[in-house]
Amino acid sequence: MKEKSSLAEIESRFDQDVERFSNLDTGQQTTLDAKLNMDLICEAISKVYPDLNAVLDIGCGAGNYDVNLLRFHSPLEITLVDLSQPMLDRAKERIEAINSGTVRLVKGDFRTADFADESFDVIIATAVLHHLRNDQDWENAFQKFYKILKPGGSIWIFDLIQQENSRLQDFVYNEKYGDYLKGLKDENYRDHVFDYIEKEDSPRSLIYQLNLLEKTGFHHVDVLHKNLCFASFVGFKS
Repeated sequence: MKEKSSLAEIESRFDQDVERFSNLDTGQQTTLDAKLNMDLICEAISKVYPDLNAVLDIGCGAGNYDVNLLRFHSPLEITLVDLSQPMLDRAKERIEAINSGTVRLVKGDFRTADFADESFDVIIATAVLHHLRNDQDWENAFQKFYKILKPGGSIWIFDLIQQENSRLQDFVYNEKYGDYLKGLKDENYRDHVFDYIEKEDSPRSLIYQLNLLEKTGFHHVDVLHKNLCFASFVGFKS
């Protein structure tokens, strides 16, 4: 297995990509059903939490999910976490233009960030957990999510996933997703995307993550949407 990117390398790549990731048509084009999942998650949050107040967005990027969520519910107290300061700055600028609630910025790794127990109604984690590495890393992260959510709170995840079966993974990822990427541009573009996924990411299967949510205390775990190697899902804290 190739050595994975360091956090500094990931930070550097995203520092250079703020403009692209501020636009769903360009920043999320490699992600299947990106707009559908964003709308689904944000509207579902607004329906489940009519009195929503405190939101934590980890790996917030340019703040697309928060801007979208504010269409359904405002004002909000939003905490943004990202490795990239330029991403945080852009997210803050966009959110403050439409939100009268406070916006707190936390630059760095959410795994080491200091949050008070039971301080958030909702955690949004989109296209970020695939940067976790070994099983202990995953379990520690999910335990932290549970700890910092208020009773009745929830975590909403949308991310790249793997299939448990290697042949199915080859079909779903290399063939079907590969065909989708070729359709966006060409074979070179497909190979470019596959190369940086191999370099940066360590995705786990949907079943692995659903089971881990339950193992770390979440109840009423559910799947919102799955298309090939991307899925959105949710876990509720009692």
